[in-house]
Amino acid sequence: MDNMTPKERIWATINRQPVDRPPVDLWCTPEVLDSLRKYTSLQDEMAVYNKLGIDKIVWIFPGYGGRFFDPNDSGEITMWGVPTRMVKAGLATYQEYINPPIADYMDPSQLAGYHSWPDPDKFDYAGAKALAKEARSWNFATIGPWISHFEIYCQMRGLENALMDTLANPDFLDATVERIDAIQTVMLERMLTELNDELDIVFISDDMGMQDSMLISLDSWETHFKHRLKNWCDLIHSYGKKVLYHTDGAVLPLIPGLIECGIDILNPIQHVCPGMDRANLKQQYGKDLIFHGGVENQRILPMGTVGEVIDETRKCLETLGKDGGYICCSCHNAQAGTPVENILAMIDTVKTYKQE
Repeated sequence: MDNMTPKERIWATINRQPVDRPPVDLWCTPEVLDSLRKYTSLQDEMAVYNKLGIDKIVWIFPGYGGRFFDPNDSGEITMWGVPTRMVKAGLATYQEYINPPIADYMDPSQLAGYHSWPDPDKFDYAGAKALAKEARSWNFATIGPWISHFEIYCQMRGLENALMDTLANPDFLDATVERIDAIQTVMLERMLTELNDELDIVFISDDMGMQDSMLISLDSWETHFKHRLKNWCDLIHSYGKKVLYHTDGAVLPLIPGLIECGIDILNPIQHVCPGMDRANLKQQYGKDLIFHGGVENQRILPMGTVGEVIDETRKCLETLGKDGGYICCSCHNAQAGTPVENILAMIDTVKTYKQE
């Protein structure tokens, strides 16, 4: 158990086996990564994580149609035909989706005429495998691809339309999501087959929570999304991989259904939201879920003192990490302007933590 590699530490945690110390991952924006490059005097991203002792779970996003696709970066028009623009906000630059291409559609029959459905054959599976092999050369675990139902639907339809459709046009919602699901299922199975042992975890992202409540009703989620999520989980598990499910916000009512679907890891544990208390989540669902994230990222990590970051990280380890089953990480991406010393405080607190 001594001197475990990052990949070994991640897998042992997921499988509830003994570890030499808790694992610590990092999600961050490009601006934060650049600050860490400057701090370490290293340019290679993997080398930065290695130097800092991060148990990085490396993102494996396949390119599409001859270009690399990152859901946090702008490609002008996404593979789903959605235009984007880059917006400057303080120190950060963010991608915004604009002009949703099916905003004016009203009937499922119109979907056949949409010309920008992705072709699963155009994903760069070989490039994804090469990236996964590079991660393996650093002894890192891997996660990918990024797949989603409702988030993609919102991008294509527009958020307001998408929310209204759950009530006013559920047949259109269901027909569109069925196409979104089918395309990604083919891509996912190709990824699972071609990457084989180079892939550890699949990333399913479908934000279902706001800061103080669910984004859509639980009934709508169960009607349109639950069975599709379960099918993905079953497929992923049939290849011996794990499922990390991402949803921000106050999603306590959703968690039992997520467990029924078969997710393995829940991220990001936004514990400032109602119902998302760390100790209660661990007590209620710790036997069923591995938790990933937790370190508060709206105030403490970006604006707090080093001491506050240490206290926050220890609290996560003492609650979410009680008796294992926890991968410590920033609660979503560490934002532009986050002090390097705060990120180091989070990492070092985990690396030196001894459970009492």
